[in-house]
Amino acid sequence: MHSTHDPSSDKPGSSGRLPVRARTGRAARRGFTLLESALALVIIGVGITALIEAHTVLSRANQWSTQSATAAYLAGEIRERLRRLPRHDPVNGLFINGSNQLVGWGPDSGETTLVDYDDVDDYDGATFGATGNFPGPIDAQGGLIPSVDDRGQVIAVSGQVVPLAGWSQTVTVEKVDPDNFSVVRASNYVRPAVGPVPALGVDQFPLRVTVVVRFQGIDDLAPVEISRVTWIAP
Repeated sequence: MHSTHDPSSDKPGSSGRLPVRARTGRAARRGFTLLESALALVIIGVGITALIEAHTVLSRANQWSTQSATAAYLAGEIRERLRRLPRHDPVNGLFINGSNQLVGWGPDSGETTLVDYDDVDDYDGATFGATGNFPGPIDAQGGLIPSVDDRGQVIAVSGQVVPLAGWSQTVTVEKVDPDNFSVVRASNYVRPAVGPVPALGVDQFPLRVTVVVRFQGIDDLAPVEISRVTWIAP
């Protein structure tokens, strides 16, 4: 007997069964399992958290950089103002009177405004800012450094300039030993002659000037020191 071959039987799927390739493709198109979905969410969550933390750190670094630059500028303005002044009052000087009292250190009688401060020792203990004894902060000419808005425009209220908010400049002036600037002498100190070492009058000592710049933000309980600059007025 001769068997009759049906060509249609060679067609894929004619036997009612899916080809191996078709069955494999359908299996490959299955969805994510619950474990795979949870793992993907964890990975995405960790990535987002890392991005947020990196953004926070970068923002803080930028803020500190801005504050440091501002503080250096404010300290430099005070230094520029004082470097042109004599150490002591150009008229009365610094001396010890007949009652053995020091006269001339700090603001002299009648010197009540910044315009009157005409020598370095006048600035000892002066603070320019909201918590100080003068408005401030100030620039090298003694003018108020204003606050500005996002457009760079000076902020004024009722025609009055609003000073740079939160900032202050504090000045300390000290007499120091001419042979060792780290040794502070009392403002009324006089060095007697000892052997070959000559005597020094009360007004013949170099002065060490220190400017401390502080900032108090809206969330700060107290002003925070941002910068400190020290120099010698010979």
